[in-house]
Amino acid sequence: MSARWAILAGKVVALVLFAVFLALLPNWISDIRAQQFAYVGIFFIAILGLNIVTGYAGQISLGHGAFMAIGGYTTAILVSGGPKALPGFAEGSEYLNLWPDFLEGGFKDLYTIPIGALVAGIAGLAFGLPALRLPGLYLALVTFGFAIAVPQVIRYLDGVSGGTAGIQLFGNPNLTGATANKVDLPGRTVTFNEWLYHLTWAIALVLLVVAWILLASRFGRALRAVRDNEVAAAASGISLARYKTLAFGVSAVYAGIAGSLYAIANTFVNPETFRADLSLALVIGAAVAGLGWLSGLFVGALFVYFLENVASLDFLPNGIESALKTPGVPDMVYGVVLIAVMLALPFGVGGGLTRLFRPITNRLYTRGS
Repeated sequence: MSARWAILAGKVVALVLFAVFLALLPNWISDIRAQQFAYVGIFFIAILGLNIVTGYAGQISLGHGAFMAIGGYTTAILVSGGPKALPGFAEGSEYLNLWPDFLEGGFKDLYTIPIGALVAGIAGLAFGLPALRLPGLYLALVTFGFAIAVPQVIRYLDGVSGGTAGIQLFGNPNLTGATANKVDLPGRTVTFNEWLYHLTWAIALVLLVVAWILLASRFGRALRAVRDNEVAAAASGISLARYKTLAFGVSAVYAGIAGSLYAIANTFVNPETFRADLSLALVIGAAVAGLGWLSGLFVGALFVYFLENVASLDFLPNGIESALKTPGVPDMVYGVVLIAVMLALPFGVGGGLTRLFRPITNRLYTRGS
């Protein structure tokens, strides 16, 4: 028992150190870099959710970009004032009054995040039900088809979604700090980018703790049992249908939150914002992080954002920076680095860290027994 408490204490210390690092990081980086790390936080949340359904429940999902789109468009529609404020309606139409009086003080966009999470979660539960009959590769193909179909549905529902033109949020008074490029917080005024950074990572840390507790509970143990052996899990009294569906629902909630934050950070959404390849990028990030581990999520999110935007690494020498901006070179670098990482860490960063610290944990268990 003492050994388990020692390992738990080590994890808590690691989490606290990670939180302190994130709190201090804006003091060491530029304003534009703070915005980039806010996007890293968004991918962190999305990959965390994907890891629940794929890494822990063993259900391969290639459609999490679609759940992000649902959360993102929910936020965008609410922040923009509702369907009457979108293209396709009579010119001069007024915004719908979607906000109760007690929200007139500001930060209205924040209240759309749980709504986006709820809508995406319902979509995840609804999608999880028919997916129960599909094993392995077939489930992956169906979820990828979902990721391809959602942007097309968004284009078709132009009266609600703005169609191909999308929804412009910049300059909207309901979007916190985007117009004035500053946000007044208690005792401090920060830029819009720094506000995004703190908002995103505060939510990410809360969701990480929630996922940690959830996966350490009976729910998490049931998911791992389903992943490892469905026959044995069913024989032990675990409802495969219930836990697979709940895994999709919880995972979609995380993706919905990430999508809402993405809409706020981007200040604009259209069908191209949530293309099908976003789902593939999330799967790659989850693989790099390590399926079934939470310790490598930050590295997976860094990998997805910065290697997808390798040309933005302006701290590199001028010759390398100019070469990276050559068409096709970023994709080549992304592929080469991905292959190298997976060869070096076949179980991802989380798996590598587990193997690295295994001698210490084994020694603790030996002393505690």
